[in-house]
Amino acid sequence: MRPRTFEEFFGQPHLVAPNAAFRKAVESNRMGSIILWGPPGVGKTTLAEIVANVSEAAFERVSAVSAGVADLRKIVEDAKRRKKPVGGASLFSSEGDGKRTILFIDEIHRFNKGQQDAILPFVEDGTVTLIGATTENPSFEVNAALLSRSRVYVLNALENDEILGVLERALEDERGLNGQFQIDTDAITALVNLANGDARSSLNMLELCATVASASATPTVISLEIVKSAIQQRSILYDKDGEQHYDLISALHKCVRDSDVDASLYWLARMLEGGEDPLYLARRIVRMATEDIGLADPRALPLTIAAQQAVHFLGMPEGALALAEAVAYLALSPKSNAVYVAFGKAMADVKETRNDPVPIHLRNAPTGLMKDLGYGKGYKYAHDYQNAQVDQEHLPEALRGRVYYEPTDRGFEAKLVRRPKDLEKE
Repeated sequence: MRPRTFEEFFGQPHLVAPNAAFRKAVESNRMGSIILWGPPGVGKTTLAEIVANVSEAAFERVSAVSAGVADLRKIVEDAKRRKKPVGGASLFSSEGDGKRTILFIDEIHRFNKGQQDAILPFVEDGTVTLIGATTENPSFEVNAALLSRSRVYVLNALENDEILGVLERALEDERGLNGQFQIDTDAITALVNLANGDARSSLNMLELCATVASASATPTVISLEIVKSAIQQRSILYDKDGEQHYDLISALHKCVRDSDVDASLYWLARMLEGGEDPLYLARRIVRMATEDIGLADPRALPLTIAAQQAVHFLGMPEGALALAEAVAYLALSPKSNAVYVAFGKAMADVKETRNDPVPIHLRNAPTGLMKDLGYGKGYKYAHDYQNAQVDQEHLPEALRGRVYYEPTDRGFEAKLVRRPKDLEKE
């Protein structure tokens, strides 16, 4: 059921619509090297094959999982032979009939630096036109030199109506089920939802359902019961070592910060269902307590530590509820990043200013010599004064008067704002 033309292609209208710049470049044979970046099952390989067909180029396909430098060298040699024009025409002549070679590298992010460097000169001199496909962010996974010579195109997960179109064509097309099966409305709706925007997954599920239906009491009907029987569990799109990992934890953290408890619980569930390490989540949740709740609610930190201990003690899936409780508490708590900001300012001063000695009155004097040198002289012991409050300088001379911590008027921190004023009244 792989589409053979732009007209058969479902999804990615920003690339394949008749007026799209990408399609126009392909049809005018002006497409240079490109990287196709998107989740599984959205048409990266199909699009590469359509580009090769439209441009009438030789198509060499390798998988970065199994191919090595030797495979690439052979492809390059073949490409050089194809590129030589026939009949003595100049290499750069429009009349030359040398053939262009498109090198398609599936999962290009799995090539190491040496392998990517091996093809760089031949991409640069036009021996091959590279089409790389990756599910990972090419900014992190593709060499900068190779990336600078390629244009990145982003492919998106298919919309539900596009997945529906894929399934309906497969049911009727002679390359698919050829009209041999009917499918109930609720059954095809379930398949669309289970596909998660992945056309390949939707076709695999449809094929499996057709196989199960063939052995049922009504062998030409795919019902919702057959879908439920054949597809035991939805495939969750989540790569805990890739960009999805960082995108989802970012969403969770920001929803907690924005006090959206429902969205926070959703992203937590997405990560856990995708197989994320629960102790990683526990560590990040502790970080949320210190960065975004702070002293607006001092109970947040011990509660998140308790959640981490519960996960460690109970394991999964029981520990998930402790994480959910901590996330909900943080989302509903008053927010303050005052300590986070204050500590950042203090760290900046440590790194950017002179590290002057500790003021002499704050130094300890465990020896007679130190006492003779004045260590500790003039220090005021706070407990000897009213409210254990003293007026003495505690920072080096160069930083005198520096203010780092500025509490908010939210939650418990509002009491800390009032405390100095209350002491003054006393």
